[in-house]
Amino acid sequence: MSKELAKGYEPHDVEKRWYAEWEAKGYFRAAATSDKKPFSIVIPPPNVTGALHMGHALNNTLQDILCRWKRMQGYNVLWMPGTDHAGIATQNVVERQLAAEKKDRHELGREAFIERVWKWKAESGGQIIGQLKRLGASCDWERERFTMDEGLSKAVRTVFVKLYQDGLIYRDNRLINWCPRCHTALSDIEVEHEDKKGHLWHIRYPVAGEPGKYVVVATTRPETMLGDTAVAVHPEDERYQALVGKKVILPLVNREIPVVADDYVDREFGTGVVKITPAHDFNDFEVGQRHGLDKINVLDESGIINAEGRQYEGMDRFEARKRIVEDLEAAGLLEKIEDHAMAVGGCYRCKTVVEPYLSLQWYVKVAPLAERALAAVKEGKTRILPKQWENTYYDWMENIRDWCISRQIWWGHRIPAWFCDHCGEVTVAMEAPATCCKCGSDELRQETDVLDTWFSSALWPFSTMGWPEKTAELATFYPTSCLVTGFDILFFWVARMMMMGLHFMDEVPFGDVYIHALVRDAHGQKMSKSKGNVIDPLTIIDQYGTDAFRFTLAAFAAQGRDIKLAEERIAGYRNFCNKVWNAARFTLMNLEGFDPDTVKLQELPLSEGDKWVLHCLNETARETGKALTEYRFNEAAMGLYQFTWSEFCDWYLELSKKDLYGDDPLRKKTAQYVLWYTLEQLLRLLHPFMPFITEEIWQALPGTKGATIMLAPYPEPVPERSHPKAAANMERVMAVIGGIRNIRGEMEVPPAREISVILSCGSDESLRLMKHNEGAIVSLARVADLAMGQGIEKPEDASIQVAGDVQIFVPLKGLVDVEEEEKRLLKEIAKIEKEIDLFSKKLENPSFVERAPADVVAKEREKLAEVTDKKLVLEASLEKIRHLKG
Repeated sequence: MSKELAKGYEPHDVEKRWYAEWEAKGYFRAAATSDKKPFSIVIPPPNVTGALHMGHALNNTLQDILCRWKRMQGYNVLWMPGTDHAGIATQNVVERQLAAEKKDRHELGREAFIERVWKWKAESGGQIIGQLKRLGASCDWERERFTMDEGLSKAVRTVFVKLYQDGLIYRDNRLINWCPRCHTALSDIEVEHEDKKGHLWHIRYPVAGEPGKYVVVATTRPETMLGDTAVAVHPEDERYQALVGKKVILPLVNREIPVVADDYVDREFGTGVVKITPAHDFNDFEVGQRHGLDKINVLDESGIINAEGRQYEGMDRFEARKRIVEDLEAAGLLEKIEDHAMAVGGCYRCKTVVEPYLSLQWYVKVAPLAERALAAVKEGKTRILPKQWENTYYDWMENIRDWCISRQIWWGHRIPAWFCDHCGEVTVAMEAPATCCKCGSDELRQETDVLDTWFSSALWPFSTMGWPEKTAELATFYPTSCLVTGFDILFFWVARMMMMGLHFMDEVPFGDVYIHALVRDAHGQKMSKSKGNVIDPLTIIDQYGTDAFRFTLAAFAAQGRDIKLAEERIAGYRNFCNKVWNAARFTLMNLEGFDPDTVKLQELPLSEGDKWVLHCLNETARETGKALTEYRFNEAAMGLYQFTWSEFCDWYLELSKKDLYGDDPLRKKTAQYVLWYTLEQLLRLLHPFMPFITEEIWQALPGTKGATIMLAPYPEPVPERSHPKAAANMERVMAVIGGIRNIRGEMEVPPAREISVILSCGSDESLRLMKHNEGAIVSLARVADLAMGQGIEKPEDASIQVAGDVQIFVPLKGLVDVEEEEKRLLKEIAKIEKEIDLFSKKLENPSFVERAPADVVAKEREKLAEVTDKKLVLEASLEKIRHLKG
């Protein structure tokens, strides 16, 4: 027996109730071993400090769609969840707490500070997991991992030791991104670049031994000149060829430095002469390596000028910049200052301007690892989708630099290396050695640095499954089936997982990598707190329900295109949820006493309308499966939307009424079964996108079924449900009904008013088809009197539409008050002409077109086109009315 649904869909109670049920019953659980084909995804682990944002919402919605779809297809699905310890971010959270207590980590000491972080993690960390559950994420939560839990920590140490033994980890004094506030190296992704207004200072460097002669060097960072060890020109720059090999005098410091020739120099930038500061610029470091230049570091860890800066020692870097510029001007060595826009890198946590800084750090030699990771994609072992991202991946991997993996913070995986204070030997081992392996001294101290967060997350696909142990999970689920992630971490995370997976597992970590785009605001702007345009997913879920939100994200997730998200779009898909709910209520109200288990579809006398909807359902199942297989989430969602709203709700529900409310019990039973079957299959098709509403309705349907829609087989196209001829016939009938409706709409005939219609059919076959479906035409087009035949002449007072070889005539005499309609149309046209004039004047104004943002101008053009089209429609209607007047 069917259950009754509430009048309106209230998502929040439904979501809470069903999620608790799914979790309690273990429906998300994967089997370590199973006869079922495995499907596995590892979640991109959100930071333990994080809160759900739009990027997470999109990423996890797409993953959940895939997991629910595969689960329904009968796969053994593992969606591995977890969180990242997020070294710098988490340390900063706890340091801010300490600062509020007037303390700092150095007062506590390392061990006590680490204990404090673990305490914070236990009490406040990982709130995002609860938020992902609100999104409907069907992860195997019993397997949840954390990048610093015991098993993953062992994996990290194992990898570090093995790479060191393989000669792929080393220490070196090189340039890194340095945060003077956090006192640590940063990865490139942890540096956020922002366009800022700056200056280009043109400084005169006197030529040594040639009084009165100088070269002008342009720089954006005058304070780093204290560490200059050369100036460089392009080898083919004729202006400076005579200078190459000579020396210039470094202003204010009075140190002689050489002039070198290097292809790195851009002849068009500034004066074509650049200062070379190997200890404070990444490009200069490379130039310095090529020419054997000294590296002079003039800053300390806090961005303060050190003793190398002579008279500027002890000054903050920006204070020193101001003083240096003043001194250059006083000495007559400042030629000019130009305004200059540039991208300034800041620490992603504290926003402090980052410095390229010469420091002793640990590195991974990545070229040998990158070679295999590059080949794996080129050979098709791993696909990157959309395909255009493959070229980005190739470019990165072919030009890869060694990876700085050490961080000067306390929270993280401490590097398993010990230094002997007696002989200087370095021992890298899984556990602390008792004595030095070289001299036997017990004067050992562990490296204080921790590993870059990306080091542990690079092992995520196999460390989460129990590696380095040989577990059943690894045997079943590795390599994983696919990875869903954003483009911004394609190199920092995806490429490193590829390298580590191939090196330690001898297999790629995933078959497919699906790269999704950004979620932007309605105007295409990147969301940011500073712009005030951030949309909070949890607020949206509270307001519109999870299903509407998820469906919106899927519907706009077109490959290679960013999502422009506006609240009205989410509101639109909430209306879609309501449409599904109301269709289900209509269906259930008409299934009283109906038991689908006693009915066989093949024994029912199907009408063309029945066959048509079953055929459309079949094609929708085919297209949805194909779209999901190809990661075309938007096409899958929009195909389901179209079938649900148009074919099922707008057409079939209406078509079914004459049989449901008629006197023929067999026709009623047929309509009931087709309604029930179509809705039940549709709910399954929609479930991966809209899990909550579909479960709630599915449970209310009559008939024998399993415990949850989550495990009901996902619909596949069925040959016996394919009725192409009947579907084509029905489409022709629907075109005629649509034509009648168009005439009603154009002439503003009230929906309740029945009209007379004449159909002039172009063939015997068309006439037979229209007669056979006369009931549907009369019912759906609200026709009181329907005449049909062949070769019928158009009545003089009739409006006409054409549908294939059928001409549709609707006599208008007596149907429309011609005088009143003419007045109304003239009034509407006058109003529209004023709007056209307004938009035209605005767009003819050069000041508006040139100064207004491009999207604003485009919207005004759209509005003009819209009202112009509307005027044409109104004028056509006016012509018809005047024709009736004679």
